[in-house]
Amino acid sequence: MQLSDFKKVFFEELSDFYPETEVQSFYFLLTQHYLGKTRINLALEPKYELSEAQREQFKETLLRLKKYEPIQHILEETEFYGLRFKVSKDVLIPRPETEELVLWILEDLASEEKSIRILDIGSGSGCIPVSLAKNLNTAEVHSWDVSEEALKIAVFNAKINDVDVNFQLKDILETEDLEQEYDLIVSNPPYVRNLEKKEMHSNVLDHEPALALYVNNEDALIFYRKISELAAKNLKIGGSLYFEINQYLGEETLQLVQGFGFEAELKKDIFGNDRMLKAIRTNGGEL
Repeated sequence: MQLSDFKKVFFEELSDFYPETEVQSFYFLLTQHYLGKTRINLALEPKYELSEAQREQFKETLLRLKKYEPIQHILEETEFYGLRFKVSKDVLIPRPETEELVLWILEDLASEEKSIRILDIGSGSGCIPVSLAKNLNTAEVHSWDVSEEALKIAVFNAKINDVDVNFQLKDILETEDLEQEYDLIVSNPPYVRNLEKKEMHSNVLDHEPALALYVNNEDALIFYRKISELAAKNLKIGGSLYFEINQYLGEETLQLVQGFGFEAELKKDIFGNDRMLKAIRTNGGEL
């Protein structure tokens, strides 16, 4: 079968499942990944003949896409802030909004010349700590997660991107002290309330780790409270605290953080939603 013929089948089979633009994106990602061919290569080789093994590979992928399995899981990798990251069912797939958080941090540190110590809470794939380590040559980056499987992925991603990150297995909710001072703390903790699950697509509900996503409706800010409490003790005076936040709880999160003696501000993402928070420690502890 020629690739051009399979392309027609691919688009027809997925037309009832995804928008055409998304199907097109899948197609080019898969041909690049499986065949090593760019869009230009494909245009120059309209009669490229698929081998039997390649046909079976694409057919299997079609079945998985029809079950709304994320394309990143099928490829077992994704791109974040210009870097390649391995992903699996054990970690959240990095989002563009999280790239915006990393960009905000790097812009704020653009003129920083001295060595700084950074703590990322909730490693996941390692996208935040690895990206920061890659772009901040003088930073000492630490990252904690409660999941052993997630940490395995994060360690692998630090290795393939040639950066040093000190990963540790820790449950932040069971932590009483950060044990050393940090210049910057960042976290993208679980923040989706169970009541918001109805807004989630099945590719998230069925394929991404609930541990990294959801919190109880009754205490949706549990992680922000705990991390702010610890930061009030272990963040250096003048140090920065950055969060990715629930878009529906921006003001509530802002007030919570301010209650621990921080000067804080919200920032919207590219979709106009309250998505990020930055806080500066201005005193010696909790108010």
